[in-house]
Amino acid sequence: MKVKMKRVVSMLLVSMMAAGLLAGCGGGSKSEGDGNGNASTGTKEKKVELEFWTISLQPTFNDYFKKLITEFEGQHPNVKIDWKDYPYDAIQNKLLTSIASDQAPDVINLNTEMANQMGTKNAMVDLNAELTNEQKALYFPGLYDSTVINGKAYALPWYTGLPVLFMNKELIEKAGLDINNPPKTNEEYNAWAKQIKEKTGKAGYTIKADAELFVAEGEKLLTDDNSAPAFNTPGTEKILADYVQMIKDGYIPKEDAIYTKQIQYFASEQVAMTVSTSSFINQLKTSSQDVYAKTVAAPAPVGKGNVRFSQTMNIGVPAATKNKAEAIEFALFVTNAANQLQFSKEANTLPSTVDSIKDPFFTEDDGTLEAKAKVASAQSLDKARDFLLGVQNANDIRDAVAKRLQSVILNYSDIAKELKAAEKDVKTIMSR
Repeated sequence: MKVKMKRVVSMLLVSMMAAGLLAGCGGGSKSEGDGNGNASTGTKEKKVELEFWTISLQPTFNDYFKKLITEFEGQHPNVKIDWKDYPYDAIQNKLLTSIASDQAPDVINLNTEMANQMGTKNAMVDLNAELTNEQKALYFPGLYDSTVINGKAYALPWYTGLPVLFMNKELIEKAGLDINNPPKTNEEYNAWAKQIKEKTGKAGYTIKADAELFVAEGEKLLTDDNSAPAFNTPGTEKILADYVQMIKDGYIPKEDAIYTKQIQYFASEQVAMTVSTSSFINQLKTSSQDVYAKTVAAPAPVGKGNVRFSQTMNIGVPAATKNKAEAIEFALFVTNAANQLQFSKEANTLPSTVDSIKDPFFTEDDGTLEAKAKVASAQSLDKARDFLLGVQNANDIRDAVAKRLQSVILNYSDIAKELKAAEKDVKTIMSR
């Protein structure tokens, strides 16, 4: 149903474009920068209200954003920011609806797949055409490039996360494993999961139905030129078969563990380990102070592909905005080095700006879980890349594969048939 909805959304957007509903964004010269990610537009002091949308950040970060918005409005007396927050599952459809009714927001928080999907339908401003080289250089290249397709940049990277291994110290030690020598590879990770189940009766870790399961092990999702699916291979089939066997043996729960499920399983001690980003800590604290107190963090294990994928949130400007210059200026302000550093301190996230990571905050370990997770993930930030880098219709492709993997994980469906069906689905998506 989710994939079908995504396809309907894409068709709706194409229809809107044909009707000219994405027109009227206007031209404009490049924004001049001050070196800190603040643009000087040279526009007249007209009164402007910018509608700013984020994903699932209220009410946790209300104080941070109130201060941020007050500071920007103080520097720009002619601009008023109207901040709205929506759930992850609702924001893309809501954006499409707002565009169709000529009420698009001016600045919006999207993940990489959403930004690319909207951008390739001409629904986002091309920031490569608006920013100076100095402004672009504020961000880590691997993260800035994550929304660049055919030379166009559809968003600015904002906060990000790299995988961290979280372990329940009590369960690990009960299983007779050395918490100070955590698994460094997925092969070791699986061996730990088996021993944990055998010694404690608990499962090792949760998995999510996602293409990263086999890409992490060196299999490809798409061909090198991103022109066709490349995952229907004996290698991928074996990887999935091994996961199914681990589920049948009880080493992994029979669950498509999306983020909320991942938290529930770990916080209730149904699993002893989990791989997530450092922002996981805030949710764990809320869910179980007891489990939080006995959790230890370490660098996440890697598969045979030896890759680490970041999970980046971005700030973009919809092409339908009537206030492009001011919207770009606010997007640069939200994502500048100083503001990203402050947000990282409050949200246990990683910044996408080069200067922010130089702060001692990302290198000092005071012994807390937050510090250990932060240091473990920050060490790899310069190598971070988003999954499905530069792929058109990335969100639909990922969802199509996930749907078939769900059937394998939850229903033990025939793996070869599901891979073949997924391949057909992806070919259809890529032919649009």
